[in-house]
Amino acid sequence: MASETGLRKNESEFRIRDLPPYALGPIAQAVNSARLAGRDVIDFSQVNPDIPPPQAAIDRAVQAILLPHNHRYSSSQGIGKLRQAYSALYQKEFQVVVDSEEEVVATLGIKEGLAHLLLACAAPGESVILPTPSYPVHSAAICVAGAHVLGVPLFESWEEGLRDRFVLTAESSFFRRLQETCEASWPRPRWLVCSFPHNPTGTTVEQSFFERLVNFAKTHSLYLLHDFAYAGINFDGRRSPSLLSVRDAKDVAVEFLSVSKSLSMPGWRVACCAGNPLLVGALKRIKSYLDFGIFQPLQIGAIEALRGFSQTTADLSERYRARRDELAQGLHDLDFEFAQPHGGLFLWARIPSRFRGAGSEQFAQRLLHEAAVAVLPGVGFDPHETTTLRFSLGESESRVRLGLERLREFCA
Repeated sequence: MASETGLRKNESEFRIRDLPPYALGPIAQAVNSARLAGRDVIDFSQVNPDIPPPQAAIDRAVQAILLPHNHRYSSSQGIGKLRQAYSALYQKEFQVVVDSEEEVVATLGIKEGLAHLLLACAAPGESVILPTPSYPVHSAAICVAGAHVLGVPLFESWEEGLRDRFVLTAESSFFRRLQETCEASWPRPRWLVCSFPHNPTGTTVEQSFFERLVNFAKTHSLYLLHDFAYAGINFDGRRSPSLLSVRDAKDVAVEFLSVSKSLSMPGWRVACCAGNPLLVGALKRIKSYLDFGIFQPLQIGAIEALRGFSQTTADLSERYRARRDELAQGLHDLDFEFAQPHGGLFLWARIPSRFRGAGSEQFAQRLLHEAAVAVLPGVGFDPHETTTLRFSLGESESRVRLGLERLREFCA
């Protein structure tokens, strides 16, 4: 009967048939099941911040929620004062001027904004360059848009990544691979999605890297979409640059900046897309058909949080640095290979040589079931990453120590 009426009989006939399995999905389900069964799982698999949001933001949102007019439909592009707050943030933190009317649009988190921008702009069949290993949400957004992923490895090898301390500069070999990928592709790619500090590897970049990337984009007619989810989370006296801080970057680029990790407000789903007015305008247009914007009291509270961006991110960075150092020392003692990240919330590590034969996926599964410690296997971010794991900084220092004790017993 289904075939006679033209109804599709299974998922394989839908657009989502090409979506890869979400790397976080099975692990998150396994963690939840274990906790429901009464097990205390140390979760290094994801970052769902346990640090409270700024109290001033909560207070302001509570005040706003008591006013009846704030419960009406909002604006899909974000209320004017929120867009102005993001514009002021860019000016203060990165010395970047963005017009709050033409060059900023609020989004319901970065996931929503990036996916809808690609859906609005990338033509079916086009190619999108994505540095690998990559955050699965990025490749999924490309897939939903009907485009194809062209993966370009961040580093030639694990050894090169360690040698460069997982920091990219203008002299990085990444640009040689990028050039080769563009020359070998037809039709030529028109998009490049990147994220620094990088998820999952924690790779950070120098300003010179972004300068060369913008020049490359202009030469090769590429648009750059930068996921700046960990803006402000910096260690070791370093500061992750904004892509928009490069001269004339707005000619070819937009950047997504969120309060989720930078200000410890993930459930609020408040972010922005800033930069190239043509791309920002396209995102505004598609959003006007798809949503009525973020709940207005949350936008009002987020404005208050953005005003305190510098102090909040400095405090968060210090707390996450302590977690990073604790985790790094423990992994070093257990013979994991890694380079300490200078920003972001992840540590990318190679399994000790005596355990590599089983692969990262089996190692992660056994670690969860036998030691109640959750990590993400590298293959969830790149099929070739069979010996790497991603550790998050989402657990407190005391929980990190407990997780390391369990990991030590497991490895023994």
